[in-house]
Amino acid sequence: MFKQTIRHLLLVLFILSLTACTASQPKNTQDICEIFQEKDDWYNYTKDSYLKWGVPIHIQMAIMHQESRFVADAKPPRPWLLGIIPWFRSSSAYGYPQAQDGTWDWYLKEAGSWGADRDDFEDASDFIGWYCATSHKKLGISRLDTINQYLAYHEGHGGFQRKSHLKKPWLLKTAKKVNRQAQIFQQQLKGCQTELESASSFFW
Repeated sequence: MFKQTIRHLLLVLFILSLTACTASQPKNTQDICEIFQEKDDWYNYTKDSYLKWGVPIHIQMAIMHQESRFVADAKPPRPWLLGIIPWFRSSSAYGYPQAQDGTWDWYLKEAGSWGADRDDFEDASDFIGWYCATSHKKLGISRLDTINQYLAYHEGHGGFQRKSHLKKPWLLKTAKKVNRQAQIFQQQLKGCQTELESASSFFW
């Protein structure tokens, strides 16, 4: 009886641990203040990334908003062959930042973040900061230039240098959309950053 109770307890703890590892999407993905108030550590993580890489919080969040809507295990949609057979996804993009396997491996090597995961918000925020800082270093794109930072993020540095984005009107439109979202997040953040800083100082 005792052994059976222990087994049940271990099973419950295992299930709870799996649940805890699966972060839920914020209830309101359009309001950066509500996001940070709901997700206690997220402001600190994006601030840490900003201090490390120089990429503003509102730009990090706007890129992540576009890429995954803050869904931890987001993946590209799976195509269906003949409408009935699930087929291979067109990209290895995964997680909050929708980083592809090769780009993520590059980040792990260059940033020294070997234990990082794409479905971990802290790591995703650091990745976006690193990638945009690298775009600044390699391509001369200002860390404050949301449009061109997003184009380089989407197309890769080689694609951006080849100006592949100029052949994709839909992508240019999306980049402007990301810029508008960044501006909205920036304005919202001005109204709650003092409160977030106070809470951050209290807990840390």
